[in-house]
Amino acid sequence: MKTFEVIVAGLGAMGSATVYHLAKRGVRVLGLDQFHPPHAFGSSHGQTRIIREAYFEHPAYVPLVQRAYALWDELSRDTNTKLFLQTGGLMIGAPQGVVAGGARLSAETHRLPFEVLSAEQIQKRFPALRPGENMVGILEPRAGILFPEQCVAAHLDHARAAQLNYDEQVLRWKRDGTGVQVTTNKETYACAHLVLSAGSWLKRLVPELPLVVERQVLFWFASSRPDIFRPDRCPIHLWEHTTGRYFYGFPDLGNGVKVAGHHEGQIVEPDKINRTVSPSEIEGMQQLVAPFPPALTGLCLESVVCMYTNTPDGHFLIDRHPEHPQVLLVSPCSGHGFKFSSAIGEVAADLITNRPSVFDLSLFRFRW
Repeated sequence: MKTFEVIVAGLGAMGSATVYHLAKRGVRVLGLDQFHPPHAFGSSHGQTRIIREAYFEHPAYVPLVQRAYALWDELSRDTNTKLFLQTGGLMIGAPQGVVAGGARLSAETHRLPFEVLSAEQIQKRFPALRPGENMVGILEPRAGILFPEQCVAAHLDHARAAQLNYDEQVLRWKRDGTGVQVTTNKETYACAHLVLSAGSWLKRLVPELPLVVERQVLFWFASSRPDIFRPDRCPIHLWEHTTGRYFYGFPDLGNGVKVAGHHEGQIVEPDKINRTVSPSEIEGMQQLVAPFPPALTGLCLESVVCMYTNTPDGHFLIDRHPEHPQVLLVSPCSGHGFKFSSAIGEVAADLITNRPSVFDLSLFRFRW
């Protein structure tokens, strides 16, 4: 039986970053993935992901995303790969709503630079966007775009000391003395520590977790005014268009304007998900977003299906298994985790190597 210090199961956003940071520290690590990452079957694809600092979900995320910014910059330099494009970001909605109110709270709590813009000011400065008259925007300068496939590839390509086995599915694991035994469809391994970062497949490996997998569709639409959607004229934008309902959008990077709903997707099993986007789904999204970036046309250039893996409270799970401390759970991110993955990989490496984390992780503990 081959033995490793650490096995990482799942090499998407979180797993790729974890093997990268462990390998940098000289840990003997095996990474396993049932596919060949970066791939389009999970949650770490779709050409672009938003990164933002004035985090409306909870102020506790801000120090973690600030570390993620530094690590993305470091990885970009070390690999000579463009991973991030700064565009600024607008969080738009009712002044005291979840998005605008939450973003302002995080910005004020952590003394981040931001502006509060009225609907009229948003339209004047960013002509691609047209908020309702009762909406405001929290403009944060540091927000922008990550390129997820390149990020995952950079982490994996430069985890040079790690053994990475692709197209190898973890079937089960069990405690073995003070360590863990991991069985795949090809072999059985032993390790001192197991990191489970299997995303939408995590519940198969830890059935007691109360996780829900949600089908999400990403759309790229043509516009009648491509000039006003350029990255230098249009920031990333996240909207609370109705109380408790959200969508987000990107500038046009040359292949159309990407928009997507945030939650409200169909609950699915990851291996049975429908990856075909119907005409009615395309029409529904076009009608939803049309009033807000009105220069979009009905022509859908591309659509892609991905998955959210949701915890009951919508926060992350970064914690040791309560009954098996050799097993670290680093995966469910409830549809807003990619931007943090560079930092979460470092946090996982700290926990595995018994280094104290500099972050307050209490929000992300096993708590159900």
